[in-house]
Amino acid sequence: MRIYPEQLAQQLGKGLRQAYLLCGNEPLLKLESSDIIKQAAQQAGFDERHSFTVDAQLDWNTVLDCCQAMSLFSARQIIELELPENGLNTQQAKSLQEVIDSIHEDILLLVQGPRLNKKQESTKWFKALDAKGLYIPCNTPEARHLPRFIQGRCQQLGLKPDHESVQLLVQWHEGNLLALAQSLQKLVLLYPDGDLTIVRLEEALSRHNHYTPFQLLDAVLAGQAKRSQRVLRQLQGEGVEAVILLRTLQRELTQLYKMQEMGNKGTSLNNIFENFRIWQSRREVYIGALHRLPLPVIIKLLHQLAELELRVKTDFDYQPWDALSALCAEMCGIHTGIPGKL
Repeated sequence: MRIYPEQLAQQLGKGLRQAYLLCGNEPLLKLESSDIIKQAAQQAGFDERHSFTVDAQLDWNTVLDCCQAMSLFSARQIIELELPENGLNTQQAKSLQEVIDSIHEDILLLVQGPRLNKKQESTKWFKALDAKGLYIPCNTPEARHLPRFIQGRCQQLGLKPDHESVQLLVQWHEGNLLALAQSLQKLVLLYPDGDLTIVRLEEALSRHNHYTPFQLLDAVLAGQAKRSQRVLRQLQGEGVEAVILLRTLQRELTQLYKMQEMGNKGTSLNNIFENFRIWQSRREVYIGALHRLPLPVIIKLLHQLAELELRVKTDFDYQPWDALSALCAEMCGIHTGIPGKL
Protein backbone atom coordinates (compact mmCIF):
# COMPACT_ATOMS: atom_id res chain seq x y z
CA MET A 1 0.00 0.00 0.00
CA ARG A 2 1.36 3.40 -0.99
CA ILE A 3 1.05 6.41 1.27
CA TYR A 4 2.92 9.69 1.52
CA PRO A 5 5.03 11.04 4.40
CA GLU A 6 2.32 13.43 5.59
CA GLN A 7 -0.07 10.47 5.97
CA LEU A 8 2.33 8.28 7.95
CA ALA A 9 1.46 9.45 11.47
CA GLN A 10 -2.23 8.77 10.86
CA GLN A 11 -1.45 5.29 9.52
CA LEU A 12 0.76 4.48 12.49
CA GLY A 13 -2.11 5.43 14.77
CA LYS A 14 -4.01 2.47 13.30
CA GLY A 15 -1.22 0.07 14.22
CA LEU A 16 2.15 -1.11 12.96
CA ARG A 17 2.74 -2.98 9.71
CA GLN A 18 5.34 -5.70 9.31
CA ALA A 19 7.38 -3.75 6.77
CA TYR A 20 8.02 -0.21 5.62
CA LEU A 21 9.77 0.90 2.42
CA LEU A 22 11.12 4.46 2.37
CA CYS A 23 12.51 5.34 -1.05
CA GLY A 24 13.17 8.68 -2.66
CA ASN A 25 15.58 11.52 -3.23
CA GLU A 26 14.69 13.67 -0.21
CA PRO A 27 16.85 12.95 2.88
CA LEU A 28 14.69 15.01 5.25
CA LEU A 29 11.49 13.12 4.47
CA LYS A 30 13.25 9.76 4.78
CA LEU A 31 14.83 10.76 8.09
CA GLU A 32 11.57 12.06 9.56
CA SER A 33 9.58 9.04 8.35
CA SER A 34 12.19 6.63 9.68
CA ASP A 35 12.24 8.34 13.07
CA ILE A 36 8.47 8.27 13.50
CA ILE A 37 8.30 4.58 12.52
CA LYS A 38 11.06 3.62 14.94
CA GLN A 39 9.48 5.65 17.73
CA ALA A 40 6.14 3.87 17.23
CA ALA A 41 7.93 0.51 17.05
CA GLN A 42 9.80 1.11 20.31
CA GLN A 43 6.54 1.96 22.03
CA ALA A 44 5.24 -1.41 20.79
CA GLY A 45 8.17 -3.28 22.33
CA PHE A 46 10.62 -3.43 19.44
CA ASP A 47 13.64 -2.73 21.65
CA GLU A 48 16.40 -4.29 19.55
CA ARG A 49 17.66 -2.91 16.27
CA HIS A 50 19.96 -4.28 13.56
CA SER A 51 21.13 -2.20 10.60
CA PHE A 52 22.60 -3.55 7.36
CA THR A 53 23.83 -1.97 4.13
CA VAL A 54 23.09 -3.96 1.00
CA ASP A 55 26.39 -4.30 -0.86
CA ALA A 56 28.74 -7.02 -2.11
CA GLN A 57 30.04 -7.65 1.41
CA LEU A 58 26.67 -8.20 3.11
CA ASP A 59 26.21 -11.67 4.60
CA TRP A 60 22.51 -12.29 4.04
CA ASN A 61 22.60 -15.28 6.42
CA THR A 62 23.18 -12.82 9.26
CA VAL A 63 20.05 -10.93 8.25
CA LEU A 64 18.04 -14.15 8.02
CA ASP A 65 19.31 -15.26 11.45
CA CYS A 66 17.86 -12.05 12.92
CA CYS A 67 14.53 -12.77 11.24
CA GLN A 68 14.39 -16.28 12.71
CA ALA A 69 14.89 -15.08 16.30
CA MET A 70 11.65 -15.32 18.31
CA SER A 71 10.49 -13.03 21.12
CA LEU A 72 10.49 -15.94 23.58
CA PHE A 73 14.28 -15.78 23.57
CA SER A 74 14.99 -12.18 22.52
CA ALA A 75 13.44 -8.76 22.20
CA ARG A 76 11.25 -7.85 19.27
CA GLN A 77 13.53 -6.49 16.57
CA ILE A 78 13.70 -3.74 13.97
CA ILE A 79 15.77 -4.79 10.96
CA GLU A 80 16.96 -1.90 8.82
CA LEU A 81 18.23 -2.40 5.27
CA GLU A 82 19.82 0.36 3.17
CA LEU A 83 19.50 -0.34 -0.56
CA PRO A 84 22.30 0.65 -2.99
CA GLU A 85 22.01 3.76 -5.16
CA ASN A 86 22.34 1.75 -8.36
CA GLY A 87 19.59 -0.73 -7.45
CA LEU A 88 19.68 -4.43 -6.61
CA ASN A 89 21.35 -7.08 -8.71
CA THR A 90 19.61 -10.42 -9.30
CA GLN A 91 21.18 -12.17 -6.30
CA GLN A 92 20.50 -9.28 -3.94
CA ALA A 93 16.88 -9.10 -5.07
CA LYS A 94 16.51 -12.84 -4.45
CA SER A 95 18.07 -12.55 -0.97
CA LEU A 96 15.83 -9.60 -0.10
CA GLN A 97 12.83 -11.66 -1.18
CA GLU A 98 13.90 -14.39 1.28
CA VAL A 99 14.16 -11.83 4.08
CA ILE A 100 10.69 -10.47 3.32
CA ASP A 101 9.25 -14.00 3.30
CA SER A 102 10.91 -14.68 6.70
CA ILE A 103 9.57 -11.76 8.73
CA HIS A 104 6.93 -12.38 11.40
CA GLU A 105 5.10 -10.44 14.11
CA ASP A 106 8.26 -10.00 16.22
CA ILE A 107 10.19 -8.47 13.31
CA LEU A 108 9.66 -5.04 11.81
CA LEU A 109 11.48 -4.59 8.50
CA LEU A 110 12.48 -1.04 7.56
CA VAL A 111 13.96 -0.72 4.07
CA GLN A 112 15.37 2.56 2.75
CA GLY A 113 16.78 3.44 -0.63
CA PRO A 114 16.87 5.79 -3.62
CA ARG A 115 13.91 6.73 -5.77
CA LEU A 116 12.35 3.72 -7.50
CA ASN A 117 11.29 3.58 -11.13
CA LYS A 118 8.31 1.74 -12.60
CA LYS A 119 10.38 -1.32 -13.45
CA GLN A 120 11.61 -1.64 -9.85
CA GLU A 121 8.07 -1.26 -8.58
CA SER A 122 7.06 -4.31 -10.62
CA THR A 123 9.71 -6.64 -9.14
CA LYS A 124 8.79 -9.62 -6.96
CA TRP A 125 10.54 -8.26 -3.87
CA PHE A 126 8.72 -4.92 -4.14
CA LYS A 127 5.32 -6.57 -4.53
CA ALA A 128 6.02 -8.91 -1.60
CA LEU A 129 7.06 -6.02 0.63
CA ASP A 130 4.16 -3.87 -0.54
CA ALA A 131 1.74 -6.69 0.39
CA LYS A 132 3.10 -6.89 3.93
CA GLY A 133 3.59 -3.21 4.64
CA LEU A 134 3.61 0.36 3.45
CA TYR A 135 5.51 1.98 0.61
CA ILE A 136 6.30 5.63 1.38
CA PRO A 137 7.83 7.60 -1.52
CA CYS A 138 10.02 10.33 -0.03
CA ASN A 139 10.73 12.65 -2.94
CA THR A 140 11.47 16.36 -3.00
CA PRO A 141 8.27 18.20 -3.91
CA GLU A 142 8.26 19.73 -7.37
CA ALA A 143 8.59 23.50 -7.45
CA ARG A 144 4.88 23.94 -8.24
CA HIS A 145 3.93 21.83 -5.20
CA LEU A 146 6.41 23.40 -2.78
CA PRO A 147 4.11 26.27 -1.65
CA ARG A 148 1.46 23.76 -0.54
CA PHE A 149 4.15 21.67 1.16
CA ILE A 150 5.39 24.72 3.09
CA GLN A 151 1.85 25.74 4.06
CA GLY A 152 1.26 22.26 5.45
CA ARG A 153 4.48 22.39 7.47
CA CYS A 154 3.61 25.82 8.82
CA GLN A 155 0.16 24.66 9.85
CA GLN A 156 1.66 21.73 11.80
CA LEU A 157 3.93 24.16 13.66
CA GLY A 158 1.28 26.81 14.33
CA LEU A 159 2.84 29.28 11.90
CA LYS A 160 0.59 31.59 9.85
CA PRO A 161 2.47 32.89 6.79
CA ASP A 162 0.86 35.27 4.34
CA HIS A 163 1.02 34.53 0.62
CA GLU A 164 4.16 36.60 0.04
CA SER A 165 5.95 34.88 2.91
CA VAL A 166 5.20 31.45 1.46
CA GLN A 167 6.63 32.51 -1.90
CA LEU A 168 9.77 33.88 -0.22
CA LEU A 169 10.25 30.65 1.73
CA VAL A 170 9.94 28.76 -1.55
CA GLN A 171 12.60 30.88 -3.25
CA TRP A 172 14.99 30.76 -0.31
CA HIS A 173 14.75 27.02 0.42
CA GLU A 174 14.03 25.26 -2.85
CA GLY A 175 16.14 22.13 -3.13
CA ASN A 176 17.08 22.24 0.57
CA LEU A 177 14.22 20.94 2.70
CA LEU A 178 16.52 20.31 5.65
CA ALA A 179 17.33 24.02 5.81
CA LEU A 180 13.59 24.76 5.44
CA ALA A 181 12.76 22.59 8.46
CA GLN A 182 15.46 24.34 10.49
CA SER A 183 14.24 27.77 9.41
CA LEU A 184 10.64 27.00 10.39
CA GLN A 185 11.76 25.76 13.81
CA LYS A 186 13.71 29.01 14.25
CA LEU A 187 10.64 31.05 13.30
CA VAL A 188 8.54 29.18 15.87
CA LEU A 189 10.98 30.26 18.58
CA LEU A 190 11.32 33.84 17.37
CA TYR A 191 7.63 34.57 16.77
CA PRO A 192 5.38 32.83 19.33
CA ASP A 193 2.30 34.45 17.78
CA GLY A 194 3.02 32.50 14.58
CA ASP A 195 2.44 35.43 12.22
CA LEU A 196 4.91 35.45 9.33
CA THR A 197 5.52 38.41 7.06
CA ILE A 198 8.26 39.23 4.58
CA VAL A 199 9.74 41.73 7.04
CA ARG A 200 9.96 39.08 9.76
CA LEU A 201 11.46 36.52 7.38
CA GLU A 202 14.12 38.93 6.14
CA GLU A 203 15.03 39.81 9.73
CA ALA A 204 15.27 36.19 10.85
CA LEU A 205 16.50 34.15 7.91
CA SER A 206 19.05 34.04 5.14
CA ARG A 207 18.87 32.27 1.80
CA HIS A 208 19.36 28.50 1.88
CA ASN A 209 18.20 27.53 -1.59
CA HIS A 210 20.24 24.87 -3.31
CA TYR A 211 19.76 23.94 -6.93
CA THR A 212 21.02 21.06 -9.03
CA PRO A 213 21.57 20.89 -12.81
CA PHE A 214 18.40 18.79 -13.03
CA GLN A 215 16.32 21.67 -11.65
CA LEU A 216 17.71 23.88 -14.39
CA LEU A 217 16.71 21.18 -16.85
CA ASP A 218 13.19 21.00 -15.41
CA ALA A 219 12.82 24.77 -15.73
CA VAL A 220 13.86 24.95 -19.40
CA LEU A 221 11.74 21.91 -20.30
CA ALA A 222 8.72 23.61 -18.73
CA GLY A 223 9.49 26.87 -20.55
CA GLN A 224 9.94 28.75 -17.25
CA ALA A 225 12.28 31.50 -18.43
CA LYS A 226 12.54 33.56 -15.24
CA ARG A 227 12.99 30.50 -13.06
CA SER A 228 15.66 29.05 -15.36
CA GLN A 229 17.66 32.28 -15.13
CA ARG A 230 17.37 32.31 -11.34
CA VAL A 231 18.51 28.69 -11.09
CA LEU A 232 21.38 29.31 -13.51
CA ARG A 233 22.63 32.30 -11.50
CA GLN A 234 22.50 30.25 -8.30
CA LEU A 235 24.41 27.36 -9.90
CA GLN A 236 27.04 29.81 -11.12
CA GLY A 237 27.32 31.26 -7.60
CA GLU A 238 27.74 27.77 -6.14
CA GLY A 239 30.67 27.09 -8.44
CA VAL A 240 29.05 24.41 -10.60
CA GLU A 241 31.18 23.78 -13.68
CA ALA A 242 29.64 25.08 -16.88
CA VAL A 243 30.60 21.88 -18.73
CA ILE A 244 28.32 19.86 -16.43
CA LEU A 245 25.38 22.10 -17.34
CA LEU A 246 26.24 21.99 -21.03
CA ARG A 247 26.27 18.20 -21.05
CA THR A 248 23.03 18.01 -19.05
CA LEU A 249 21.26 20.26 -21.54
CA GLN A 250 22.89 18.44 -24.46
CA ARG A 251 21.60 15.04 -23.30
CA GLU A 252 18.07 16.39 -22.99
CA LEU A 253 18.12 18.16 -26.34
CA THR A 254 19.44 14.98 -27.98
CA GLN A 255 16.53 13.06 -26.47
CA LEU A 256 14.05 15.69 -27.69
CA TYR A 257 15.66 15.44 -31.15
CA LYS A 258 15.08 11.67 -31.21
CA MET A 259 11.50 12.15 -30.00
CA GLN A 260 10.80 14.65 -32.79
CA GLU A 261 12.27 12.25 -35.34
CA MET A 262 10.01 9.44 -34.13
CA GLY A 263 7.02 11.78 -34.24
CA ASN A 264 7.83 12.80 -37.80
CA LYS A 265 7.80 9.10 -38.75
CA GLY A 266 4.27 8.73 -37.38
CA THR A 267 4.99 7.23 -33.96
CA SER A 268 2.31 8.17 -31.41
CA LEU A 269 3.19 10.29 -28.39
CA ASN A 270 2.32 7.46 -26.00
CA ASN A 271 4.69 5.10 -27.78
CA ILE A 272 7.42 7.75 -27.83
CA PHE A 273 7.08 8.30 -24.09
CA GLU A 274 7.07 4.57 -23.41
CA ASN A 275 10.20 4.18 -25.52
CA PHE A 276 12.05 6.85 -23.54
CA ARG A 277 10.50 5.81 -20.19
CA ILE A 278 9.01 9.22 -19.46
CA TRP A 279 7.02 9.21 -16.20
CA GLN A 280 3.31 9.88 -16.58
CA SER A 281 3.57 12.93 -14.32
CA ARG A 282 6.22 14.49 -16.61
CA ARG A 283 4.60 13.87 -19.97
CA GLU A 284 2.73 17.17 -20.00
CA VAL A 285 6.04 19.02 -19.61
CA TYR A 286 7.56 17.09 -22.52
CA ILE A 287 4.52 17.75 -24.71
CA GLY A 288 4.99 21.48 -24.13
CA ALA A 289 8.72 21.25 -24.90
CA LEU A 290 8.10 19.30 -28.12
CA HIS A 291 5.56 21.89 -29.31
CA ARG A 292 7.90 24.75 -28.40
CA LEU A 293 11.07 23.20 -29.90
CA PRO A 294 10.58 21.84 -33.43
CA LEU A 295 13.37 19.85 -35.07
CA PRO A 296 15.14 22.82 -36.80
CA VAL A 297 15.31 24.73 -33.49
CA ILE A 298 16.71 21.71 -31.66
CA ILE A 299 19.38 21.22 -34.33
CA LYS A 300 20.38 24.88 -34.02
CA LEU A 301 20.58 24.64 -30.23
CA LEU A 302 22.67 21.46 -30.40
CA HIS A 303 25.13 23.20 -32.73
CA GLN A 304 25.33 26.14 -30.33
CA LEU A 305 25.94 23.80 -27.39
CA ALA A 306 28.73 21.96 -29.23
CA GLU A 307 30.47 25.22 -30.15
CA LEU A 308 30.07 26.55 -26.62
CA GLU A 309 31.53 23.38 -25.08
CA LEU A 310 34.47 23.49 -27.49
CA ARG A 311 35.20 27.11 -26.55
CA VAL A 312 34.97 26.38 -22.82
CA LYS A 313 37.47 23.53 -23.20
CA THR A 314 39.96 25.43 -25.38
CA ASP A 315 39.79 28.97 -23.97
CA PHE A 316 40.28 28.84 -20.21
CA ASP A 317 39.67 32.58 -19.81
CA TYR A 318 36.27 32.40 -21.47
CA GLN A 319 33.24 32.94 -19.23
CA PRO A 320 30.29 31.05 -20.78
CA TRP A 321 27.51 32.17 -18.43
CA ASP A 322 25.99 34.87 -20.65
CA ALA A 323 25.87 32.42 -23.55
CA LEU A 324 24.36 29.75 -21.29
CA SER A 325 21.77 32.27 -20.14
CA ALA A 326 20.83 33.04 -23.75
CA LEU A 327 20.67 29.35 -24.63
CA CYS A 328 18.35 28.60 -21.70
CA ALA A 329 16.13 31.49 -22.78
CA GLU A 330 15.98 30.04 -26.32
CA MET A 331 14.98 26.64 -24.92
CA CYS A 332 12.18 28.39 -23.04
CA GLY A 333 10.90 29.87 -26.29
CA ILE A 334 12.34 33.38 -25.89
CA HIS A 335 14.20 34.52 -29.01
CA THR A 336 17.36 36.33 -27.97
CA GLY A 337 18.37 37.32 -31.50
CA ILE A 338 21.58 35.35 -31.20
CA PRO A 339 22.56 33.82 -34.55
CA GLY A 340 23.88 30.33 -35.09
CA LYS A 341 27.02 30.84 -33.00
CA LEU A 342 27.30 31.81 -29.35
